[in-house]
Amino acid sequence: MPKVKEPRYHKIAQDIAEHIVNKQFLVGEKLHARSTLAATFGVSAETARKAISVLADLDIVKPVHGSGVEILSREKAREFLNQAKDNRDLQTTHSEIKDLITKQKEDLQNLDEAFSLLLDQTQRVKQNSPMSPFEFVPDDDSPMLNQSIGSLNIWQNTGATIIAILHGDDLILSPGPYANILAGDTIYFVGSDKTVEAIQQLFAK
Repeated sequence: MPKVKEPRYHKIAQDIAEHIVNKQFLVGEKLHARSTLAATFGVSAETARKAISVLADLDIVKPVHGSGVEILSREKAREFLNQAKDNRDLQTTHSEIKDLITKQKEDLQNLDEAFSLLLDQTQRVKQNSPMSPFEFVPDDDSPMLNQSIGSLNIWQNTGATIIAILHGDDLILSPGPYANILAGDTIYFVGSDKTVEAIQQLFAK
């Protein structure tokens, strides 16, 4: 993210203020030429003039016509530096927050893409393995227990094809329509996702 660039003259104003705070320029002292300031800080005379204007507006210095620039206040120079620091800290925090928001958006986008990939892979697995069995254990208090597969019309009501019933330690493969479903049994069947929901609803009646 591009950063806001501080005007050069504002930075020079801060440098002059630091000289005042550090007593390199003393209150009451006169700086006799803007060209001297320009040479001291390595900038153009116009940049030095703008920097002096900033400080003059804050009553830190006072341009004296034909006599240079007079230093007025070290305390106001310190306040100016503190305010400039607060502004930089605020800008830094704002920039960090924007960077975090940008990263969060990228992370959410990556998560969305990963989730879409997972759904796609899951769908392909189901298409390639349509006969992968589901398993279901009816609640012990289901009113549909102790009845046969045929009497429950499981295929007609749910679309499920029961391929095995686990009763205790006995696994009954390809149970016929006369096999009963008892409490504690595990039912293995094939079908679609909707079939799973239909089986659950049937035994919940």
